[in-house]
Amino acid sequence: MSQISAKDVKSLRDITGAGMMDCKKALDETAGDIEKAIDYLRKKGAALAAKRADREANEGMVTVKIGDDRKSGVILELNCETDFVARGEVFTSFAAALADLALSSGAASPEDLLALTLGETYGGETVDGAIKTMTGKLGEKIALKRLVSCDAHDGLVEAYIHPGSRLGAIIHVATDKPELLRELAKDLAMQVAAAAPIVTDRSKVPADYIARESEIFRQQALGQGKKEEFVDKIVTGRLEKYYQEVVLTEQSFIKDNNTKVADVLSEFRKKHQAKVDVIDFVRCQIGE
Repeated sequence: MSQISAKDVKSLRDITGAGMMDCKKALDETAGDIEKAIDYLRKKGAALAAKRADREANEGMVTVKIGDDRKSGVILELNCETDFVARGEVFTSFAAALADLALSSGAASPEDLLALTLGETYGGETVDGAIKTMTGKLGEKIALKRLVSCDAHDGLVEAYIHPGSRLGAIIHVATDKPELLRELAKDLAMQVAAAAPIVTDRSKVPADYIARESEIFRQQALGQGKKEEFVDKIVTGRLEKYYQEVVLTEQSFIKDNNTKVADVLSEFRKKHQAKVDVIDFVRCQIGE
């Protein structure tokens, strides 16, 4: 058997990021051949990934990447099994690399991204292969749960990540004066993260949501002994409150509870003689 030097072990570790003992074993098993040792470690990662496929991966991080021109962006959720791994540099750097690749490639879904190839830092593997390798390296199930891309040819994209990286949001705002809107757009992304709206305006609330909430409000009113002739009015009033909870433009603005988001947008339009409309947003929270 060939003698495995500490230099060879360190070299393999620098290439793969695997632990020193794993690198030593890989070189022992492959007679010191670096390329074969890399394959050995990848196969080990794939085997471990298969074994841990049924494990729960409820920790992780949310990360975003916005283009320099603020015209495009991505938000993704990468999961692991423990908070300890989620906070580690290896995991967070991998999540950032995936976000960079998603933005530069235009990938719009996890399936799109899994088929793409990472750079030399990750051995030129596909994202799917790199996730298996990362599972072997970290000893936990790693999974790409969500990826959403956002394009704004008519305005800008902004985002917010809450400290701890377990919650984030990305938002597309249409405007003809994007250079003036960035601060407000960031506030709106924070609004989405904090207040969890589901749509931008009332007309977009799904009909089945309204039907379900209306029936709940109706049964509550009847259960409280309200007379039938008053129930419809009560349901209408409670639906108004529901809209104020789930519609972004009808929520109270996070920086001024006495002002609606719609009023903030209206004030911006008047002050800057500008067009501004929230087109879409995505909110992402670990565990949801």
